[in-house]
Amino acid sequence: MPVSPPGAAITPDELTFGSGFAALPPAFYTRLMPTPLPAPYFVASSSRAAALVGIDPQALEQEDFVAVFTGNRVPDGAQPLAAVYSGHQFGVWAGQLGDGRAILLGDLDGPAGRMELQLKGAGKTPYSRMGDGRAVLRSSIREFLCSEAMAALGIPTTRALVITGSNQRVMRETIETASVVTRMAPSFVRFGSFEHWHSRDREEELRVLADYVIDTFYPDLRSAANPYKELLAEVTRRTARMIAGWQSVGFMHGVMNTDNMSILGLTLDYGPFGFMEAFDVNHICNHTDQGGRYSYANQVAVGHWNCYALGNALLPLIDSVDAAQEALDVYMPEFERKLDELLHAKLGLATVEEGDRALIDGLFTIMQASHVDFTLLFRRLGDLQREVPGADTATIDAPLRDLFIDRAAFDEWAVRYRARLVREAASDEARRTAMNGVNPKYVLRNYLAQQVIEQAHNGDYSGVRELLAVLEQPFDEHPAHEAWAALPPDWAAHLEVSCSS
Repeated sequence: MPVSPPGAAITPDELTFGSGFAALPPAFYTRLMPTPLPAPYFVASSSRAAALVGIDPQALEQEDFVAVFTGNRVPDGAQPLAAVYSGHQFGVWAGQLGDGRAILLGDLDGPAGRMELQLKGAGKTPYSRMGDGRAVLRSSIREFLCSEAMAALGIPTTRALVITGSNQRVMRETIETASVVTRMAPSFVRFGSFEHWHSRDREEELRVLADYVIDTFYPDLRSAANPYKELLAEVTRRTARMIAGWQSVGFMHGVMNTDNMSILGLTLDYGPFGFMEAFDVNHICNHTDQGGRYSYANQVAVGHWNCYALGNALLPLIDSVDAAQEALDVYMPEFERKLDELLHAKLGLATVEEGDRALIDGLFTIMQASHVDFTLLFRRLGDLQREVPGADTATIDAPLRDLFIDRAAFDEWAVRYRARLVREAASDEARRTAMNGVNPKYVLRNYLAQQVIEQAHNGDYSGVRELLAVLEQPFDEHPAHEAWAALPPDWAAHLEVSCSS
């Protein structure tokens, strides 16, 4: 596609859409047009996401682009469609699902390679079931901000290009207004995409989909003796690494159904997510999840379970239970390796010693007992001095120590941590710099999202854009927004998020 110089006027007709997924047989999707919204308007856009597909972010504010990314105008070359898939929801087979409110425009080739663009909230599809096919401004803002925040944290994720809105009313628990968020990813194929064909004993379609994924996204696997086994193994590895990333920043997905699991190992479908505040390993971020299936503690096991569901779907192609099991067995070693790597970095440990696991586990034990704020704890940990000869460590450690109810427990752990740091070569300053590069100061806390959502409901979208600018640089100091890195206000503890959107 042509890339115009910054500030140049471009039109949607300059976007050259490809038809990667649309080239699959018609059984995989339904072609349809988005349903227009009245008087759409621009809410916010991500310049970083726009750069991935070579779009000038300023152009996204133009009326013709607002029309395209609301679904009111379909650009030349786009082939809008809704994909079919099935899946397990909360561990129960749900049967056929599909894109009930998301419509894929097509894919663009940009500086970062091929990206599919999908309009979430663009109207009813044959897979909407009882839904209205719409997204609301509230959920669109949350998905937009978290997609870009996760990317800035270095965690694999779909991206969010732009949000548009309309004053059309949508009924949820209350009356809200409609919105569309344009999502981007190399592919939106899910675990449930394979489960769909396996559940119908349609091995030909299963093979076509697997071949499409291998040839398009994992071409190196084509030469393997059993490429379908290697596909399962690679997706399993990617999923394990992704969830290790979640755990390392205290992120909870909230609805890890198999239809929300990406075949590329990307964080997909931001519904009732949350970032851990007062640490509780059993915390449930989704108010709908009464049984706690998707708690912080359970995410690791559920990720493995979902890979087994994918393995079961691919079994007719792999043609060996033992081979499928071998592919799935990479999950826990890969998860543990990646999490260990991330936690060593978070504690400023460049070397590995036998007792490190006990030291790390000890930290999480005292965090649990005192329900310490997850993000604040790790950020302040970088300020701990390795050696404090003749000084009062309780006073020097106060900003970190005071996060704990049981300060004596922290003091005991800090003695062991300091002893471990002595065996590291880096100076305190060098270690602090390294730790601040992996321990974010800013994450998308629910109350921050709620504040900018309330502003947006009053027609002021500046808060969304301002918060995005901070979340895009989560490791940096932002003196004007220091309050956003502090302990959340008391009222934030009463916020609830659910599957409503």
